[in-house]
Amino acid sequence: QVQLVESGGGLVQPGGSLRLSCAASGSIFSINAMGWYRQAPGKQRELVAAATSGGRTNYVDSVKGRFTISRDNTKNTVYLQMNSLKPEDTAVYYCNAQIWESGAWGYDSKWGQGTQVTVSS
Repeated sequence: QVQLVESGGGLVQPGGSLRLSCAASGSIFSINAMGWYRQAPGKQRELVAAATSGGRTNYVDSVKGRFTISRDNTKNTVYLQMNSLKPEDTAVYYCNAQIWESGAWGYDSKWGQGTQVTVSS
């Protein structure tokens, strides 16, 4: 069974930095896109950043220039480097990946358990 395990969340002051990690494990045949979503209280979940297996990336406008998504395909891991954090970045951050499990017929969307990021003084 495929799992996504996230780490790196926490409490940080405005202007600070955090790095989130998400590692996929299990019987994996292939991974396509990997990305990070976030959900703040009372708001819908939104895509923050995504990266294809070929290295193409995209970001929500509110984080452009501050966040960087990267992947280590040898480790089935995706990272989100978050700099110049703002209170409005406070949310639960979820990892998502399009994974083709061994023995399956195609890609399926998998989610991590979520990690809390709180930006506050």
